[in-house]
Amino acid sequence: MPNMAGRNKRRTSRIRGSGGRRSKRADSVKDLLARAAPALTRLTDQTARQAFWRSWLEAHLPADFVRRLSGVVERDGTLVIFAESAAWSARLRYAIQELEPEIRACQPGIAQVTVSVLPRS
Repeated sequence: MPNMAGRNKRRTSRIRGSGGRRSKRADSVKDLLARAAPALTRLTDQTARQAFWRSWLEAHLPADFVRRLSGVVERDGTLVIFAESAAWSARLRYAIQELEPEIRACQPGIAQVTVSVLPRS
């Protein structure tokens, strides 16, 4: 019969040591936040752009339309304005067509303005 594996023998340790290697130093909170800074910067920039466009639309659209806005996003040269229903989206689309030259004058990087439906949750 073959010998049993060394699992029950006291000669060897079941837990292998690191072989003289030092463990990795734990990261400080400051280091972790420094690595996350690009992602946080992108989020704060996006939030600032959304707030800017929201206030701009509130100043240039009638109050009925402003109450029906569910969001505004600027991405890749496109300003996407969200309305809470398809009916308000159609009405908003016509109102935005009239404001589109002013939008482009305010932000030359905007190549396209679209209106989509995003129901409030």
